[in-house]
Amino acid sequence: MNYQDETLPENVVKISSTSMMTEQTILPGILKNHETRKGRYGFLVVEEGALQFVWEEGGEVLDADPGHPIVIFPEKLHHVKLTGKVQFYIEFYEQVRKSV
Repeated sequence: MNYQDETLPENVVKISSTSMMTEQTILPGILKNHETRKGRYGFLVVEEGALQFVWEEGGEVLDADPGHPIVIFPEKLHHVKLTGKVQFYIEFYEQVRKSV
């Protein structure tokens, strides 16, 4: 298995999350190339089952399961690949601007 070894930066705050999705209720856009906007991170959490996460640049394929979430970096094209039954959601975080 190819698991990601990344964590969210310390200077982010949660702003939203998707509802729980399954292989039958997944938002179609998640299966196609897309990216988060500048300064916004995603955090893909698998509750049951497994899926694959693909970075478009370089084609790296990562495995995600209940013990191995995925940090989605801003402005990097990616998509999700279903491999069977799964329940997952995605949390979204934004960088906190430092006061000057």
